[in-house]
Amino acid sequence: MFHQDTVLGRTGFRVGRLGIGSGYHAPAAAIEEAFERGCNYFTWGTVLKGFSPAMREALRNIAGKGERDRLVLAMFSYAHWNFLTERFLMKGLREARTDYADVLVLGYFPRPPSERLLDGALKLREKGLVRSIGVSGHNRRMFALLAGDERVGVLHLRYSAVHRGAETDIFPFLADGNRPGTVGFTATAWGKLLRAKGMPPGQAPPTAAECYRFALSHPSVDVCMTAPRTLEEMRQNLAVLDQGPMTGEELDRMRRIGDHLYGRR
Repeated sequence: MFHQDTVLGRTGFRVGRLGIGSGYHAPAAAIEEAFERGCNYFTWGTVLKGFSPAMREALRNIAGKGERDRLVLAMFSYAHWNFLTERFLMKGLREARTDYADVLVLGYFPRPPSERLLDGALKLREKGLVRSIGVSGHNRRMFALLAGDERVGVLHLRYSAVHRGAETDIFPFLADGNRPGTVGFTATAWGKLLRAKGMPPGQAPPTAAECYRFALSHPSVDVCMTAPRTLEEMRQNLAVLDQGPMTGEELDRMRRIGDHLYGRR
């Protein structure tokens, strides 16, 4: 059942199966409700979108209740420059009123981060500002290389019924027990899976919750990100926690829809 937490790969962090993103600015009450349901992997802070006020409020409230140690906070930086990475990290930590981030996610990378960038991230870890390093991107070959790099603790990768390349290009490289943690994003294929237009003839579109279930049904996916806009959407997504992996029939339906949208025969 997806209400049970899991270990985020070599980081050793215990995390809920649904991650909460701040990109669509769900209200703080929705984020805190998800946290109480065990969804403790939060992503926050980018150069592009800044820091969500709602996520900031939720983070402060959680820390104010003395529950910071239950939280796994992943701070994003798209700076690709050590100076700016540290600057935005420090700003985010001040906003959240916390002394450290559990994961510093370096994104978005079309190829493995340079040694210079990795060294800069590791220095932040040595200072106690972050506990683990993550990388996000879309290049599946890059992730296959990073899987064996023990400096990298978390991989943020694209995975949905439409985009299933990770099944052949990444997941087979994660069989080692000392693998990085995996966080899947764009489970709805940027909303394409939710639209009636584009579905196979006579086929209703899946719900967002079904898209998350599909991603979490793969044993190589530790966390599936969700970014609802409202409390009601959050509660619909949280219903996934009361379910388990999809049946073979359900998985086949999702794959057929994904193939149709992708243009596969």
